[in-house]
Amino acid sequence: MSKPSLAERVIARDPRAIARAISLIEDELPAGATLVGQLHPQTGRAFLVGVTGPPGAGKSTLVDRLIAEYRRQGKHVGVLCVDPTSPYTGGAVLGDRVRMQGHAEDPGVFIRSMATRGHLGGLARTTGEAAIVLDAAGYDVVIVETVGVGQDEVDIVRTADVSIVTVVPGAGDEVQALKAGIMEIADVFVVNKADREGADRTAASIESMLSLEQWPADAWRPPVLRTVATTGAGVAELVETIERFREKTGAVLRSRRRARAEWRLREILGRSFMDHVEKHVLASGELDALLDRIATREVDHYGVAQTVLARATGRRASSGLSLDHVGVAVRDPAELVGLFDRLFGLQTGEPEDVGAHRVRFVGTAGTTVELVEARTSDSPIARFLEKRGPGLHHLCFLVPDIDAAMTTLKERGVQFIDEQPRRGAHGSRIAFLKPASVGGLLVELKQK
Repeated sequence: MSKPSLAERVIARDPRAIARAISLIEDELPAGATLVGQLHPQTGRAFLVGVTGPPGAGKSTLVDRLIAEYRRQGKHVGVLCVDPTSPYTGGAVLGDRVRMQGHAEDPGVFIRSMATRGHLGGLARTTGEAAIVLDAAGYDVVIVETVGVGQDEVDIVRTADVSIVTVVPGAGDEVQALKAGIMEIADVFVVNKADREGADRTAASIESMLSLEQWPADAWRPPVLRTVATTGAGVAELVETIERFREKTGAVLRSRRRARAEWRLREILGRSFMDHVEKHVLASGELDALLDRIATREVDHYGVAQTVLARATGRRASSGLSLDHVGVAVRDPAELVGLFDRLFGLQTGEPEDVGAHRVRFVGTAGTTVELVEARTSDSPIARFLEKRGPGLHHLCFLVPDIDAAMTTLKERGVQFIDEQPRRGAHGSRIAFLKPASVGGLLVELKQK
């Protein structure tokens, strides 16, 4: 008989296999990604409960009591405690697990600490995948406790089905911890350590803030509960409230899970694409060189990103250019002006002197024609007419940023007649490319 695979052992709720699986995922190894693919079809049954709040709010003790209450109901419970990263080992500082040692011997409970590893938002980057492992292992409830980092722990809403925001009285401003997005993510507010003075005032402050919102009749309005986690007071009511939320917000939960999948997919794609770019698109040291050029303002972030994306996908980077006009060298524009008007009904603009030339534009519904005549005998147009006679002189492309366009073209080996943009008609900025770089054509770039 063959040895069961790691995925099979996880599904069988083997604690060692579960621990190994989460380690593979936390280390972001290829084997971890493969394992998630094997486990994913077995998920979707666990209910994810997120517990967040500021440091000292008693989150860990509250989670310990939630475990006990769910176990009393006969449910299997998985717990992911996100801790600060140890500066020595790079792993999690195991403060939360110390408070939950009462469940260490319970086979119906699995507790795992995860290090943030520099990830902001209160969670580790792979918390969602670790929850998939516990879901596949058959845990009915997965509790995710965020690290206590203050007011920016909003990533929990992208991971949990229900978000519990825990606050504590006597911490100064009763609503300080509810600012900067915390109010928006809470499905349930818990005033923990409610036996302390000021608990009623804290609860009243939250209720006051909630009253400022317009709640539709059928919407879930976050309740404000009181608990004393050290004694277990109010925890049963909290569990009942969580179950009531689960029953009444089915459509909301489906929407959240889809949004969660989208957010995680985008994050994985972005990280995977950058890994691919660094390993297979850019040469060794090229990324550092590009960053140096951005820092010195030689190129911009968007231009570099567009170029790298084009190389990675095999497509040409879009420069945003369009054909602006066709330049025609003329000795006497009056003849052509009359001809355009008589044959095509096209009106010609007023003449404008630009350096050694006089130009006027013949308007069309799309590209215009620029008639260029010489004002001096030694101008480029005068020399062109002497050598070739009247006719097509140049093509002009309109670009959104002529400096960026010139930088990109110079990188591709193009040489310019104008090393720096100069003034053109109608206050535009223009620069001409050397014909030898463009197959013998004279090409002009123009920025309005």
